[in-house]
Amino acid sequence: MHEFSISQNESTDILYRDLVAAAEALTDNEPDAIANMANISALIWQYIPDLNWAGFYRVINDELVLGPFQGKTACIRIAMGKGVCGTAAATNSVQRIADVHSFPGHIACDADSRSELVVPVCQEGKVIAVMDLDSPLADRFSQEDEARMMSLIAAIANRLG
Repeated sequence: MHEFSISQNESTDILYRDLVAAAEALTDNEPDAIANMANISALIWQYIPDLNWAGFYRVINDELVLGPFQGKTACIRIAMGKGVCGTAAATNSVQRIADVHSFPGHIACDADSRSELVVPVCQEGKVIAVMDLDSPLADRFSQEDEARMMSLIAAIANRLG
């Protein structure tokens, strides 16, 4: 069992610092990418406020396939370049969307989602998965959330594929 000291009532900087340390501890010496994705999804779900979905889509045979997650049931397969996740994977760029209903081609897996943050997971310059965070709040994710989530994923990317 893992116990973490995550500072939720402190600054966003301290929260993410603690999350990175916890993510590194959770994935340390665990070679199974699916197990690591499952624990990271649970960690983020538990400590990042105002989420209704947190999880991974894995790149398999040139499409995104649902991986470990926390939240309501989700779309199982997403074509590269389609929706927010497919766009992030195809362009290898973070997608921070304030209002998903205004995103061209948005795939509505959960009608309650209003904003989304998708971070590509790369190994050797190649996208192997994306981390997807959804919120029922419009404009939930800040530039700081984006930068910190990128740092968290970068710290453990070699343990996710």
